[in-house]
Amino acid sequence: MTYTDDGFIGFMKKRSSDALHVWLVLNKAIQAISRYADMKIQGAGLGDSDFRVLEVLLHKGPLSVNTIGPKVNLTPGAISVAVDRLYNKGLVSRVESAEDRRIRIVELTQSGRELIVPVFRNHMETIGKVFSKLSPQELEQLEAMMKKVGRNAETLGGTNEGS
Repeated sequence: MTYTDDGFIGFMKKRSSDALHVWLVLNKAIQAISRYADMKIQGAGLGDSDFRVLEVLLHKGPLSVNTIGPKVNLTPGAISVAVDRLYNKGLVSRVESAEDRRIRIVELTQSGRELIVPVFRNHMETIGKVFSKLSPQELEQLEAMMKKVGRNAETLGGTNEGS
């Protein structure tokens, strides 16, 4: 791909991967992985956001609603709805913080733990299958490269570059 003077992309015989092509491939891979993983999670009767909330509580323990949201990439409104839904299903409890009544602490109930533990184990197997074509060394390299790119994107996101 080449860029013309007017900013449009001209397609030519591609000699090697460029950043845009890698980004497109990465996006397609993430979408395919997400569809496959989501299908398995939905088979257990959970939606994506419910799974993410239960998973973070399983691994991090009781957390405030405001702490959970950013960890699972949900807005304040969406995390409140998700926690309410899980509470109504009896999968989490929520109590006001002893230090600050404005803060609600969310914790897995026994039912929530009994649901998420096997679902998370299956999720680990599912993701393992997705990456099974890569050697341990390739997995390490991919992880390192994605961290490098992610950190760069975060750094760039803090600037006005390109605006």
